[in-house]
Amino acid sequence: MTDSGSDIVRADDKPGVTNLIEILAIARAMTPAAVEEEMRSARGYGDLKAATAQAVVEMLAPLQERYADLRGDERRLEEILAEGAEKARAMARETLADVREAMGVGPPRS
Repeated sequence: MTDSGSDIVRADDKPGVTNLIEILAIARAMTPAAVEEEMRSARGYGDLKAATAQAVVEMLAPLQERYADLRGDERRLEEILAEGAEKARAMARETLADVREAMGVGPPRS
Protein backbone atom coordinates (compact mmCIF):
# COMPACT_ATOMS: atom_id res chain seq x y z
CA MET A 1 0.00 0.00 0.00
CA THR A 2 1.34 3.39 -0.92
CA ASP A 3 1.25 6.28 1.52
CA SER A 4 2.12 9.79 0.41
CA GLY A 5 3.25 10.87 3.88
CA SER A 6 6.58 10.33 5.58
CA ASP A 7 5.71 9.90 9.25
CA ILE A 8 6.52 6.41 10.49
CA VAL A 9 3.77 6.02 13.07
CA ARG A 10 0.88 3.67 13.65
CA ALA A 11 -2.39 5.28 12.63
CA ASP A 12 -5.78 4.21 11.31
CA ASP A 13 -5.16 6.14 8.10
CA LYS A 14 -1.75 4.44 7.62
CA PRO A 15 -2.57 0.72 7.48
CA GLY A 16 0.49 -0.16 5.38
CA VAL A 17 2.92 1.69 7.64
CA THR A 18 1.21 0.30 10.73
CA ASN A 19 1.53 -3.22 9.35
CA LEU A 20 5.25 -2.80 8.66
CA ILE A 21 5.83 -1.39 12.14
CA GLU A 22 4.07 -4.37 13.70
CA ILE A 23 5.95 -6.89 11.55
CA LEU A 24 9.28 -5.24 12.41
CA ALA A 25 8.38 -5.23 16.11
CA ILE A 26 7.60 -8.95 16.05
CA ALA A 27 10.68 -9.83 14.02
CA ARG A 28 12.93 -7.92 16.42
CA ALA A 29 11.03 -8.90 19.61
CA MET A 30 10.35 -5.29 20.52
CA THR A 31 7.29 -3.11 20.97
CA PRO A 32 5.72 -1.16 18.11
CA ALA A 33 6.36 2.01 20.13
CA ALA A 34 10.08 1.17 20.24
CA VAL A 35 10.07 0.70 16.46
CA GLU A 36 8.41 4.09 16.01
CA GLU A 37 11.06 5.66 18.25
CA GLU A 38 13.88 3.93 16.35
CA MET A 39 12.44 5.04 13.02
CA ARG A 40 12.21 8.73 14.00
CA SER A 41 15.57 9.32 12.31
CA ALA A 42 14.62 7.32 9.20
CA ARG A 43 14.77 9.07 5.84
CA GLY A 44 11.31 7.76 4.93
CA TYR A 45 9.32 4.67 4.25
CA GLY A 46 12.18 3.11 2.31
CA ASP A 47 14.18 2.80 5.52
CA LEU A 48 11.21 1.17 7.27
CA LYS A 49 10.70 -1.27 4.40
CA ALA A 50 14.40 -2.17 4.27
CA ALA A 51 14.62 -2.64 8.05
CA THR A 52 11.49 -4.80 8.03
CA ALA A 53 12.74 -6.96 5.17
CA GLN A 54 16.13 -7.46 6.83
CA ALA A 55 14.54 -8.34 10.19
CA VAL A 56 12.21 -10.89 8.58
CA VAL A 57 15.11 -12.47 6.66
CA GLU A 58 17.10 -12.75 9.90
CA MET A 59 14.10 -14.15 11.80
CA LEU A 60 13.51 -16.82 9.14
CA ALA A 61 17.18 -17.79 8.70
CA PRO A 62 17.09 -20.66 11.24
CA LEU A 63 13.96 -22.06 9.57
CA GLN A 64 15.58 -21.86 6.15
CA GLU A 65 18.68 -23.64 7.46
CA ARG A 66 16.55 -26.41 8.99
CA TYR A 67 14.58 -26.70 5.75
CA ALA A 68 17.81 -27.03 3.76
CA ASP A 69 19.04 -29.71 6.17
CA LEU A 70 15.82 -31.69 5.86
CA ARG A 71 15.64 -31.38 2.09
CA GLY A 72 19.16 -32.75 1.90
CA ASP A 73 18.07 -36.01 3.59
CA GLU A 74 14.97 -37.11 1.71
CA ARG A 75 14.67 -40.39 3.64
CA ARG A 76 14.69 -38.62 7.02
CA LEU A 77 12.22 -36.06 5.75
CA GLU A 78 9.82 -38.84 4.74
CA GLU A 79 10.25 -40.42 8.20
CA ILE A 80 9.43 -37.11 9.91
CA LEU A 81 6.36 -36.64 7.71
CA ALA A 82 5.18 -40.19 8.41
CA GLU A 83 5.63 -39.72 12.17
CA GLY A 84 3.68 -36.46 12.04
CA ALA A 85 0.93 -38.05 9.98
CA GLU A 86 0.57 -40.90 12.48
CA LYS A 87 0.33 -38.44 15.39
CA ALA A 88 -2.31 -36.45 13.50
CA ARG A 89 -4.29 -39.61 12.71
CA ALA A 90 -4.25 -40.66 16.37
CA MET A 91 -5.56 -37.26 17.45
CA ALA A 92 -8.18 -37.22 14.70
CA ARG A 93 -9.34 -40.75 15.62
CA GLU A 94 -10.17 -39.62 19.15
CA THR A 95 -11.91 -36.46 17.98
CA LEU A 96 -13.88 -38.32 15.35
CA ALA A 97 -14.95 -40.92 17.92
CA ASP A 98 -16.16 -38.10 20.20
CA VAL A 99 -18.12 -36.52 17.35
CA ARG A 100 -19.69 -39.82 16.26
CA GLU A 101 -20.65 -40.62 19.84
CA ALA A 102 -22.21 -37.17 20.31
CA MET A 103 -24.15 -37.54 17.04
CA GLY A 104 -25.12 -41.14 17.70
CA VAL A 105 -23.69 -42.42 14.40
CA GLY A 106 -21.00 -44.88 13.45
CA PRO A 107 -19.71 -47.90 15.28
CA PRO A 108 -19.85 -47.86 19.07
CA ARG A 109 -16.66 -47.26 20.99
CA SER A 110 -14.85 -50.32 22.22
